Amino acid sequence: MAITQAMCTSFKKELMEAKHNFLNSGGSTFNIALYTSSASLGAATTAYTTSNEVSGTNYTAKGTSLTRVDPSTSGTTALTDFADATFSSATITARGAMIFNDSASGDPAVCILDFGADKASTNGDFTVQFPTADASNAIIRIAEYNGSRWGQKHMGRWSFW
Repeated sequence: MAITQAMCTSFKKELMEAKHNFLNSGGSTFNIALYTSSASLGAATTAYTTSNEVSGTNYTAKGTSLTRVDPSTSGTTALTDFADATFSSATITARGAMIFNDSASGDPAVCILDFGADKASTNGDFTVQFPTADASNAIIRIAEYNGSRWGQKHMGRWSFW
């Protein structure tokens, strides 16, 4: 079992199908759920699961809803982000997290976060701190990629922190 940080492949397709709305006003509800080191999550993850989700004091299934930052652009990069998420007075241990769309049918996955090691809180705040909302660091960003691979130019590369 492993948690591998990734933008979920299904999310990329669902963007083209208009399943996700990141606007603050009228947008989708996105949640962050926390997982133990026994979870198996990565790019192939398609939806929220309770399998190996953490449990503990002041943590409930499906985690917590995220406060969105309206999408914006910087140069040729489109980006969106979330405010930091805090589980107050929690007693939990988590190795990673999943951001998913709680308002869409089936709770489709957006991305998987690997914390790199178990992180714990004992009757304290467990905070997931998101990176700066800019073209280089935002948790979700769409950027041009003009690198050459096998003699071809590629555009529209997805990246995330």
